[in-house]
Amino acid sequence: MLDGVLNIYKEKGYTSHDVVAKMRGILRQKKIGHTGTLDPDAEGVLPVCLGKGTRLCDMLTDHSKVYRAVLLLGIDTDTQDISGQILEKRPVEENPEQVLEVIKSFIGPYDQIPPMYSALKVDGKRLYELARAGKTVERQARPVVIHDITVESIELPRVTMTVSCSKGTYIRVLLEEIAEAMGQKGTMSALRRVAAGVYTEADAHSLEEIQAAKNAGPEALQALM
Repeated sequence: MLDGVLNIYKEKGYTSHDVVAKMRGILRQKKIGHTGTLDPDAEGVLPVCLGKGTRLCDMLTDHSKVYRAVLLLGIDTDTQDISGQILEKRPVEENPEQVLEVIKSFIGPYDQIPPMYSALKVDGKRLYELARAGKTVERQARPVVIHDITVESIELPRVTMTVSCSKGTYIRVLLEEIAEAMGQKGTMSALRRVAAGVYTEADAHSLEEIQAAKNAGPEALQALM
């Protein structure tokens, strides 16, 4: 049995639990856990703990994260991302200077209400299960910290940015709130986690790479850890 942490690059279309299930199949061991949920439409860094390394799961989950995200202005969806049903469209008339000023105002601590489409539990039910049933329940705001936001490009209606934030931050909620602060509607059209604590996308491995290393032998797998 392998013990330690493997930095996996989660591809779009997989849930974090899918990645764990596939890792169990590749490595033929059950004791595997991930360190922070990524939505199926998101991609990027997902540290996976193996064997005795699963004791580190909670500690690694507590680390800050870095995301590259795209805000699509002028559109409101029920899931706060582009995969959801469009509820409203508005013309986009903002100027880049206004967009940049509003975005920078979100740097620092603030209280964020978790989205209905999330894996959090209320009375034993996942919020996304309730949302899919057409139900909305009250959620308590939670303190998060936006350490920094770097705006990479403003090509309206899209704004691409890199966000460094504390654990528990929902980027699609942040993007929607940025749009609301402009008097606009907005949704997340892309999300990639580029870092989770010390783990970065530069040293992340695809599931195909893990499978190839497993086929090559124990030394090849150890070299990836």
